Amino acid sequence: MRYARTLVEAHLYISLTLSADGSHGDAARNHQALTALIEGPNAWTLRFEEPGGGAPPIEICVRYETEAEARRDALTFGRGVSEVIDAGQWLQISAVYARRALREGLFFATDPTDGEKYQGIVSGWKLARDTTAEAAKFLDDDDEMPDSAFWTAMGMSTRRESPERFTRERLDSDYVFCQTSLDDFLRLHAKRWG
Repeated sequence: MRYARTLVEAHLYISLTLSADGSHGDAARNHQALTALIEGPNAWTLRFEEPGGGAPPIEICVRYETEAEARRDALTFGRGVSEVIDAGQWLQISAVYARRALREGLFFATDPTDGEKYQGIVSGWKLARDTTAEAAKFLDDDDEMPDSAFWTAMGMSTRRESPERFTRERLDSDYVFCQTSLDDFLRLHAKRWG
């Protein structure tokens, strides 16, 4: 059985697994509604099952202990290095969140009256920053990304296409960009919505 560190990471894993397959259509877009949360003695099991049962279910567990630790320490994805999402996937996810937050922030600037959009943009920049930090956890002591940090087709493809993205210098720069973008957005709009 695979173990994610947090419920957020588990849902992200299910989403990535469905996206990699590409054959799930609407079920992939609505995976949270189709994912059961089952309580066990020491962990939750998240089980995605597509209506009609065409594909085998996707299951992943989250230990109560690691979820509680992550919540206590305000860590979205938990302590340590992910065992279910590789470094390339983390950077792809980060780029998606950053592009979305940037785009939505530009639209929000023209009409900053929607509190829900404000929260979505803040959340997007935080997730972009945090997913970049998750990729950086795979760096070794020489600031290199080992081959073992990539085990999915998506992750290996990302590395092959842009190896320069997987250095400490670049990851630090990306992290600072996300944090600075978040800080700037809050500086401009937090008075009204903060």
